Amino acid sequence: MRVNQLANELAITADTVRFYTRIGLLNPNKSPVNGYKIYNDKDKSRMQFILSARKLDFSVDEIKVIFSKTDHGESACHLVRALVKQKLDETEQQFNEMVKLRSRLSQAVDQWSTMPDNLPTGNMVCHLIEGTHQANLPTASVNQHDKIKLTSMEVK
Repeated sequence: MRVNQLANELAITADTVRFYTRIGLLNPNKSPVNGYKIYNDKDKSRMQFILSARKLDFSVDEIKVIFSKTDHGESACHLVRALVKQKLDETEQQFNEMVKLRSRLSQAVDQWSTMPDNLPTGNMVCHLIEGTHQANLPTASVNQHDKIKLTSMEVK
């Protein structure tokens, strides 16, 4: 099948297929008649894998490493599990940082709602922000009930 056929079957753009071909994740054959790239079922499967992996936030480089293993007949499942676990840990850490930021922002909104809008001075741009290190806007601690434990998802 040609690039547009593959793209249509997977509901993606032809440019997406061309991108992954250009960076070497897809390796279509060239038609001897007209030089068009011809994609086979293996290319389609690889493209489906790429799309699924990208939805799980795998980088192009990580996908290349996975393909390098499978292209040599090795299982990549151990690597995939480790990468998903690492991504889950990172996501949980980012989430907890966002909960802390949300708390700080909420506290600032509450405290600043009654404060005046002062004009800038030679040393101060906005007393609301510049006063946060002096005001009691703590670096919010996350209560246990505010934490959400992310669980790993089944990867198919």
